[in-house]
Amino acid sequence: MTTRRRSARAAAPVAAGAARTGKAARARVARRAEAQGANVPVEGTASSPLPLSELRARIDAVDAQLHELINQRARLAQQAGISKHSDGHTVDFYRPEREAEVLRLALARNRGPLRNEEIVRLFREIMSACLAQEEPLKVAFLGPEGTFTQTAVLKHFGHSVRALALATVDEVFQEVESGTADFGVVAIENSSEGTITHTLDRFLASALHICGEVELRIHHCLMGRMDSLERILRVCSHSQALAQCRGWLNDHLPEAERVPVASNAEGARRARDEQGTAAIAGETAAEVYSLNVLARQIEDRSDNTTRFLVLGSKLLRPSGADRTTLLLSARDTQSPGSLQRLLEPLARFGISMSRIESRPSRRAKWDYVFFVDIDGHAQDANVRKALDALKRRASLFRVLGSYPRAVI
Repeated sequence: MTTRRRSARAAAPVAAGAARTGKAARARVARRAEAQGANVPVEGTASSPLPLSELRARIDAVDAQLHELINQRARLAQQAGISKHSDGHTVDFYRPEREAEVLRLALARNRGPLRNEEIVRLFREIMSACLAQEEPLKVAFLGPEGTFTQTAVLKHFGHSVRALALATVDEVFQEVESGTADFGVVAIENSSEGTITHTLDRFLASALHICGEVELRIHHCLMGRMDSLERILRVCSHSQALAQCRGWLNDHLPEAERVPVASNAEGARRARDEQGTAAIAGETAAEVYSLNVLARQIEDRSDNTTRFLVLGSKLLRPSGADRTTLLLSARDTQSPGSLQRLLEPLARFGISMSRIESRPSRRAKWDYVFFVDIDGHAQDANVRKALDALKRRASLFRVLGSYPRAVI
C-alpha cells in the first residue's frame, strides 16, 4: 500500500469529479474527456439536458479515466508491497489498519449519489484486486459454500481472495495456526442470541490474534424443494439461526421438527437431499443448492446482526478507531469484589468497556476467565497505562488483539 498522502493524490481526480462542483473541477473533467475524443460538456441543465448520445460519450470518457486511475493505483500498491517485503508473500504487507484508514477516507469524501455502503464495497474490491496481483490471500471460514461466514469473508476481504471452506470452527483456527491459511473468519456474537461460546473457548488454547471485525446484517430465508409450508416435516439449520427465527417458526411451523446442524449451508444441503426437509439460511444458499425460497426475512428482529472476528498471527498498529479484546482472570475469582478490583484501572484511566463475557477457565472448578472488549488501541497512552495496571492485578493477562472497528 502507499501512504495516505499519495493515495489521496491518486484518487483526487475521481473525488473532484464526484464531489466538487466548482468551475476548475468541471474544466479538468472536460479537458480529459476532450483529450480522449469525447468532447462533451461536463453537465447539462434542467432546462437543457444533454442528449443521450452525449451522455453515453461522457460516461465512456469517465470510464476510461477510472480505468487508468485504477491501474495507476494497482501499480502504486504493487510498489508499496515490494518496498516493504521484497522477499515476502501477500500476508506480509497486507495491513488491515491501513485498509480501514482508506475506507474511512472514502466515506469522508462521499457526497453521493452513491450510498456509503456502495462506496465501501467498491473501494474494498479495488484494494482486494490490487493486493491479489502477486498472490491472493487465503482466508479460512466455516463452510460449506453459502454460509453467512463466507459472506462476511467477502465483505471484509473482497472477492479477490481464496476462500477456504472448512467443516468446523476448530479447523479454521488450526489452518491459520499452521500457516495454511493467512487469516480466518469466525462468528463471535449475534445481536439477538448473544455470544457464540465455542469460539471464545477456542482462544484459551490458541496463540492467534484478532486482526479485525465484520458486522453483517442477517436476513434468514426458509427454503426447500417443496412448494408450500404444509409439506415441511422438519427444519434444519445452525442452532443460532433456529433461535433467531423461533417466533416465526412457532407461528408458521409449530409442528415441524427443528434439527440443529453444523452450519446453515449444511441444513440447505440436507434440504436438497431429503424429502420433507426445509432449511433456514441466507438467500445465497438457495441459489447454491437449487432450492425454492418459501419465505424471506423470517428472523424475529429486523436489526438482527452477527459480529465476526478476523483471526491472524500478528498484532496490528493503530488505525485511529480501534477496539481491543483482552483475556483476563483475577487471582481469586470467588472472593467478593474480585472482578471490580481487577477492572478498576479501566475506570481510573477513562477507558470504556463495551463487552464482558465469562467462561470456565478449565483450571479448577468454578474458576473463570473474562473476555473483555474496550475502546481504543493497546498502544494508546491511556489504554497502555490501564493495561499495565491490569496486568499487575491479573493471574492471566493476554491482549488477544487491537484491531480496526468495523467501518460499516
